[in-house]
Amino acid sequence: MKYDLLIYNIGQLILPKQTTVPLKGEEMNHLTIKENAAFAVHDRKIAWIGTNDEANNIQTKESLDAQQKVVSPGLVDPHTHLVFGGSREKELALKQAGVPYLEILAKGGGILSTVVATRNATEEELYEKATFHLNRILSYGVTTMEAKSGYGLEPETELKQLKVVKKLRENNPITIVSTFLGPHAIPPSFKGNEDEFLQEMVQLLNTVKKENLAEFADIFCETGVFTTKQSQYFLLKAKEMGFGLKIHADEIDSLGGTELAVKLGATSADHLVAASDQGINMLSNSNTVAVLLPGTTFYLGKDTYARARIMIDEGVAVALATDFNPGSCVTENLQLIMSLAALKLKMTPEEIWNAVTVNAAFAIGKGGEAGTLALGQQANFVLWDIPNYMYLPYHFGVNHTNSVYINGTKVWGRNNNV
Repeated sequence: MKYDLLIYNIGQLILPKQTTVPLKGEEMNHLTIKENAAFAVHDRKIAWIGTNDEANNIQTKESLDAQQKVVSPGLVDPHTHLVFGGSREKELALKQAGVPYLEILAKGGGILSTVVATRNATEEELYEKATFHLNRILSYGVTTMEAKSGYGLEPETELKQLKVVKKLRENNPITIVSTFLGPHAIPPSFKGNEDEFLQEMVQLLNTVKKENLAEFADIFCETGVFTTKQSQYFLLKAKEMGFGLKIHADEIDSLGGTELAVKLGATSADHLVAASDQGINMLSNSNTVAVLLPGTTFYLGKDTYARARIMIDEGVAVALATDFNPGSCVTENLQLIMSLAALKLKMTPEEIWNAVTVNAAFAIGKGGEAGTLALGQQANFVLWDIPNYMYLPYHFGVNHTNSVYINGTKVWGRNNNV
């Protein structure tokens, strides 16, 4: 066979385990590293994997000398709030001055300012802004990601956000999984009538499903937002309609959102800074992925991070994500999150790579499709300007990406790339 593309002279080829379930516990610390490797692409898929010496016998239309660079599967970011209007940089000085968030909120700031800006923006304006952020996300080596709504808090704007996500999916090479997060906060007009607002969001699920605008439904289960009882009601309705389930759980207070996620068979439970011992134990006996967001804890200046070390040691499947959003984690850089995972979550390099590839894929329903490099899978991969796979979490705050390939075609590269 004559292949379409041969990538040879690879210093280290990162090969996360191909599996039907997310990696848990000790499995997360195992990562196959193939040195002096090569692989071939045909018809947009991985068609051959071998050694550099074996590559001499490969017939190919095009070849790429990796110059001993590290090559990995495309990264997966399983939790982002990609589509939103405006920005909130003026709030940073208020936070630094010690102004409480509730006071900022009372003055029209916080999430409510983003809601207003998103409502006021046209679909075209939101699309242009999201495209800018999407291209930056791609530049950090992400080839598959999730994008949530949640800055409308009323039907028209929630649908507008989801339609922007749909358009982004159609016009960009990166794979985007869409999540409806209508119950992200409580609008001021519904204060005291939270159940009424939640019912409006349940009704909106019908339209979202009918127009095929999202694969998942999500809710913010937290003190001052939605209770576990309200969250269960919403998620059960979503499950009845065929949505996959996600939940913002136990970010600040231990309300039982983690336990609820496992009980309902959610694909992922996200944040989990305050997850209880019982919740962690239940996660370890399930395939619900714990999506940890250390960038959010860092940006908010909190001292307590999610208990990743305990989770992994007890057998929980852990993934990492940016939580890119305008209020609590303003970064598109998943590589920075990998460094924070090493420094603050005490995760090993092997665990970190598995958490942003294979497990992150399972966290958005893409297990077996994204996050691995295996025969027959999409040829989504990244060439890195690093000497070995352990280097990336170690050298933080910069972009180590050399070039990004999706379906065997280069979609992003540096001027001095190979």
